[in-house]
Amino acid sequence: MTLVERLDAYERLMRLDKPIGMLLLLWPALWGLWFAAFDIPDLDLLAIFVTGTVLMRSAGCVINDYADRNFDPHVERTRDRPLAARVIAPKEALALAAVLVLVSFGLVLYTNELTIMLSFVALALAVIYPFLKRGFSFPQAWLGVAFGFSIPMGYAAQYGKLVPVVWVLLIANVFWAIAYDTEYAMVDRDDDIRIGVKSSAILLGRHDVAAVMACQAIFIALMAIVGRWQLLGTLYFVGLAVAAYLAYRQYALIRTRERDKCFKAFLMNNWVGFAVFAGLAGDLLFRQRLGWL
Repeated sequence: MTLVERLDAYERLMRLDKPIGMLLLLWPALWGLWFAAFDIPDLDLLAIFVTGTVLMRSAGCVINDYADRNFDPHVERTRDRPLAARVIAPKEALALAAVLVLVSFGLVLYTNELTIMLSFVALALAVIYPFLKRGFSFPQAWLGVAFGFSIPMGYAAQYGKLVPVVWVLLIANVFWAIAYDTEYAMVDRDDDIRIGVKSSAILLGRHDVAAVMACQAIFIALMAIVGRWQLLGTLYFVGLAVAAYLAYRQYALIRTRERDKCFKAFLMNNWVGFAVFAGLAGDLLFRQRLGWL
């Protein structure tokens, strides 16, 4: 294998060629930082969290593929992944994951003690998740906590402590993650049943579509409650209304349970997260800079 081919394999292993997971991990981190600062967050913290998101998502993908290396060859969507295709050795993958985690931890050391302590919890959540699919029927709930744990870390880094609204934001993210990752699991449901992997799509059965839409509705409702609680203004709720519309549009895609349409609905959640962030950042910008409420 040439150097270019090996670098390409590492890129695919870390999913740098498919940034959707990185973005779904990034939006909650940005929500947490902006809510905690109630303004533009400290730029050094912003750089740490954005870089850390890229590194930890990459590490999570490597660990996930290591855990699934014997399952992925039997799944249509994943059979060409580097570990499944035996392009990269398992030991190489573990070494790469360790390097990514260590660099991420090095970034966290520039924050504070509380954030450093929370980073160990975040790491545990990320490492355990790939192995849950063997025996836990609802791994999407764990993923929601793992993908949303940047919210308490953002508050810890920017605000210096955790306050009650942190946990409401985290719960909201859990419902959102259950919604979009169930859509993702609907793509692989037939393969997962055949090889014995657990997922919310399998657990929910014919109620999967209703559950996805209910989780999206709860997510939007909780974010609206947070907005009122934090006395946010019109722009935040405009962003939330756009997010609600985008979530509603996913129903037309997933109701027939076709693979391609379910995956398209999953991808649409990037814009849901962006709409919430744009509304939040825009509202705080006008509030702080222009005195608009």
